[in-house]
Amino acid sequence: MASRKLVIVESPTKVKSIAQYLGEGFDVLASVGHIRDLIEPKNLPAELKKGSLGKFSVDVENGFEPYYVVSDAKKKTVSELKKALAGADELYLATDEDREGEAIAWHLLQVLKPKVPVKRMVFHEITREAIEAARDNTRQIDDALVDAQETRRILDRLYGYEVSPVLWRKVGPGLSAGRVQSAATRLVVDRERERLAFTSANYWDLTATLAAADAATAADTDSFQARISRLNGERVASGRDFDESGALKGKAVLLSEPAALALKDALKAPGVDITVSSVESKPYTRRPAAPFTTSTLQQEAARKLRFSARQTMSVAQSLYENGYITYMRTDSPSLSQQAIKAARSQAAALYGADTVPDKPRLYAGKSKNAQEAHEAIRPAGEVFRTPSELSSSLRGNDFRLYDLIWKRTVASQMADAKGSTATVTISAGPVEVAELGGTTTGEFTASGTVITFRGFLNAYEEGRDEERNASTEPAEAKLPNLAEGQALAAREIEAAGHDTTPPPRYTEASLVKALDELGIGRPSTYASIISTIIDRGYVTPRGQALVPSWTAFSVVRLLEDFFTELVDYDFTAALEADLDKIADGDEDRVDWLNGFYFGSDDHPGLRRVIDNLGDIDARAVNSISITDDITLRIGKYGPYLEVVDPSGDLDAPPRRVNLPQDLAPDELTPEKARELVDAPVVTDRVIGINPENGKQILAKDGRFGPYVTEADPEPETDAAAAASVEPVAEEKPKRGAKKAPAAPKPRTASLFKSMDLATIDLDTALKLLDLPRTVGADPESGEPITAQNGRYGPYLKKGSDTRSLDSEDLIFEVDLDKALELFAQPKYGARRASSALKEFAEDPVSGKPIKVKDGRFGPYVTDGTTNATIPRGEDVEDVDFERAVQLLADKRAKGPAKPKGRAKSTTTSTRKTTTRSTSKK
Repeated sequence: MASRKLVIVESPTKVKSIAQYLGEGFDVLASVGHIRDLIEPKNLPAELKKGSLGKFSVDVENGFEPYYVVSDAKKKTVSELKKALAGADELYLATDEDREGEAIAWHLLQVLKPKVPVKRMVFHEITREAIEAARDNTRQIDDALVDAQETRRILDRLYGYEVSPVLWRKVGPGLSAGRVQSAATRLVVDRERERLAFTSANYWDLTATLAAADAATAADTDSFQARISRLNGERVASGRDFDESGALKGKAVLLSEPAALALKDALKAPGVDITVSSVESKPYTRRPAAPFTTSTLQQEAARKLRFSARQTMSVAQSLYENGYITYMRTDSPSLSQQAIKAARSQAAALYGADTVPDKPRLYAGKSKNAQEAHEAIRPAGEVFRTPSELSSSLRGNDFRLYDLIWKRTVASQMADAKGSTATVTISAGPVEVAELGGTTTGEFTASGTVITFRGFLNAYEEGRDEERNASTEPAEAKLPNLAEGQALAAREIEAAGHDTTPPPRYTEASLVKALDELGIGRPSTYASIISTIIDRGYVTPRGQALVPSWTAFSVVRLLEDFFTELVDYDFTAALEADLDKIADGDEDRVDWLNGFYFGSDDHPGLRRVIDNLGDIDARAVNSISITDDITLRIGKYGPYLEVVDPSGDLDAPPRRVNLPQDLAPDELTPEKARELVDAPVVTDRVIGINPENGKQILAKDGRFGPYVTEADPEPETDAAAAASVEPVAEEKPKRGAKKAPAAPKPRTASLFKSMDLATIDLDTALKLLDLPRTVGADPESGEPITAQNGRYGPYLKKGSDTRSLDSEDLIFEVDLDKALELFAQPKYGARRASSALKEFAEDPVSGKPIKVKDGRFGPYVTDGTTNATIPRGEDVEDVDFERAVQLLADKRAKGPAKPKGRAKSTTTSTRKTTTRSTSKK
């Protein structure tokens, strides 16, 4: 009987291609990621809940032993793997070559308990050559890598389960703290604090359009622009000369508006001497950027393709699993000799032999704690496939990202761009300017760069992040031939004022860059870090910018005050360095966890910090003083302004003012706060009387927005008669007596988004209070059809069937014929002529046509059987057939969603075994 070898990979997408490369005798199956994880403490067996395992599912008193379980969703996968292993003669564990992949391989070993030889098979690209090489060069599981990954998992469990409950009690329910997410949140909050503290400063400058004096009327191509740089030998202030408080730092001349306008007029006067005082030329050289690491790929994809970090990793994962690029999680910018040869030969063939330097370029990593052994992200194979060769097999986002990776890789092995930069200094004056103290001589400068050899620029140019008060590198520009002492004429002189700007908010790209430079987290975690802080509500994307919420301010403040070390950037980076030592075998994981949790000579330990927190003033943590009498409070239902009583009465309750939902923290200046506080109050406005029941109709502004309600009118009483009435003692109800029925709650209705609280009239308010509106009855079933507003917007209802309406106004306008027409269409079809946003060919697995639809929770892909949500930040227009197939495959691989409620703890393997037998020869 022929020998059978079982190969287990992580992703189902890899199975087909790897099986094809390995050939006969190999059965390839997928674990679909992790098969087990730490159990939730609430799901521990009853006998273990009261022991040292009970709090974390990690036995902190006995070597930090974890308690692992196979999840319900993975029971079927494990069963299939065991069945396949029963007929195999060898087991190849071919999970990814990183810490997490090593840990997955070890977990498989612990759960499957193979009785056949086990080999660890690793590769960084899915090509025939790489897979065959990996098959022939196996190794054992690296225990040190497994230890590092386990330590990371246990560390995150200890951190989150100890610190998060403090946030629940002192800030708000449902919040979470994490070793890396908290540091990332602090970065965003710190940047917003800088913006809050920033004071804008104003400065002016002059720009002159000049030409040779003997060619003052020549073509525009002979002219050039120069900017004022000095006055009487002293440098003129620019944006970089101001600090965050708006004060001028260093020695520079601040050009005010009156002085700038006066100087402009003086220099434009006839007869002013303008001459070239110096011409300097320097060689210009620009080197290509290094090949992509995970971090730089996420940054550049955000800049050039507008991808979110999560989207970049999703597309890169698809490219890797389908054999187009090498492994996409790496710290290393270095290329293998094979890749260097491929890039150099392709550059020479496409752009000419002179664009390739004599010696290959070698790159070294610059990030802290770089630890991955892989090479850079590059096109797969010994010969790179050009984007044009893949135009028929790659489409949409897959093609765009591959094109970016290919260009960057090829460019990295090309020659420097070369040219020359000329800098011209021009003297103007002297002129008399009273605003500048009398006789003044101005100095203008102009620069121009000419690229004489484009080199790598033929293939690729790296993008840039926004910088505060700084211009990017000048574009290629050419100055006319000028000589020292040459006379010039001013065609135009313009004076312009500028305001300094605060530091720009983080984008996903710049946040990834900051995390990478600080050594916080790993490249493979950046996408999940950003997704987590967005999903937790700590950060909200506004365009490309990441805006922190006021809740994030409270969380960061509490962590800074009471868990200082845990959100310190250097300490967080040091944790990564320690994990690297464990991965290298230079640090014992139990000793390290003991030091982190129980304390050491270097730091007190998390347990001791928690035990000695003392009293935390929740009100102080959730308060920010805006002015002497206005305080921002972050409450359970969101932020609001609290204003002390202006009369000075300490017993008077403070007034509360809601904040606009779209107001960013840095926009809440003292002036804006005062404007909100002083705005006319339009709440509790009596609109009129309901003619049907005589109740008052009121317009109010509540914490969930503006609404109308009805209330009984205030009774008119005679004060004298009221005073003469003898009070009657209240009789206590007898035991067992029935309670009086509660008074009915007043009717309320939220205003439509198109309505204004200050102008809503009685008729409209009554129509709102009467909702839902009966449109008519279905002529076939007789069921009533109603129009109403709901959590997810306006809709029609007939029995249990619903259809969405395009706008709230249609609630009052839709008639029976239109309602019947909408119910005749497929669900959600009322939004469009077709219920699908996009339609594709049949799915290769189910054989059913694929559609992209818009559901109440957002757009999703479906084949009628499986539904897969399109990830946040991914544009529906960018979803093509291949991406849709991938989303459905990933969804199928994950299995059905876990049912809500108490999860079963099916334990196939409990505590970690201490002896790791990873290979049997």
